[in-house]
Amino acid sequence: FILFDETFTSIKNKMGNGVSKPKNKTGKEIVRQKLENAGKIGVLSLQEHKLKNIPSQVFAIPNLRTLDVSKNELTGLGDISSLVNLKTLHCDENRLPSGSLVGVTKLKLQILTAGGNCLGKEYIAEGRNVLISPLPEIPATIKQIKLDANYFSSFPSQLVNPTLLKLEKLDISMNNLASIPSEISNLKQLLELNLDNNYIVSLPNEIAQLQKLKTLSLRSNNIRGKGNFSPTNPQPLPAALFVQTAVVNLNLHGNPMTNSELNNFDGFDVFLERRKSVKTKNLHGGAMTQFDTCGLE
Repeated sequence: FILFDETFTSIKNKMGNGVSKPKNKTGKEIVRQKLENAGKIGVLSLQEHKLKNIPSQVFAIPNLRTLDVSKNELTGLGDISSLVNLKTLHCDENRLPSGSLVGVTKLKLQILTAGGNCLGKEYIAEGRNVLISPLPEIPATIKQIKLDANYFSSFPSQLVNPTLLKLEKLDISMNNLASIPSEISNLKQLLELNLDNNYIVSLPNEIAQLQKLKTLSLRSNNIRGKGNFSPTNPQPLPAALFVQTAVVNLNLHGNPMTNSELNNFDGFDVFLERRKSVKTKNLHGGAMTQFDTCGLE
């Protein structure tokens, strides 16, 4: 499950599938040419340019819709709020600290990817550890968010704001999360949720209110299949998740659980029937499909 922007994916595809790819060209003249073209097409990629700051000329492109500044050395996004027409922002793999995304609040973004930064990491100030609010208020227009590998030790409250009624894809994998808040139920339009590589031991019952959810990835967490489950010791994956949502793609690979243990969970039989119906339909339509049991053995 990967969040992506079709514009840059199509560009990459044109480069071919060979192992060796041309190194990204950098330099002042290259940047100048890209800035000039961006003014015409509204798309700008400054990926891998060893930038410590976004060039000021970028903020003078009023029609800029897509900006990619991934894989640089940025510690801030400058006057990003001035790009009032910006719809897609990629700023993965930089050095962005907590609070550095504050400028996106005023934008009408639809896609935000900022994985591989330091948004949830404490920093030292005056001899003590300090953590300011890691995220600002997220624009209500957002449809896709990718915030993997950002040192989050708790689920940011800004990501479960009830104003996020258009959010369809959320990736908060490779962090240090042990739990998911009950407010996850606010994300009524969510279709895909990636929680891979955290420390999650269970999901709240409120996850069942995500009735449009189709893909849930929980690889390499700490969800256990053994236990004397009861009302006071509920199973880590609520029966309502299997029964009330539309989930058909569930990945539990790397958890301390076996296929047979999962099959004993209440409600799991309903999930299997739903998945079988959907996958069989896709198979008849000519699509390739797999019937493995959620990545477990």
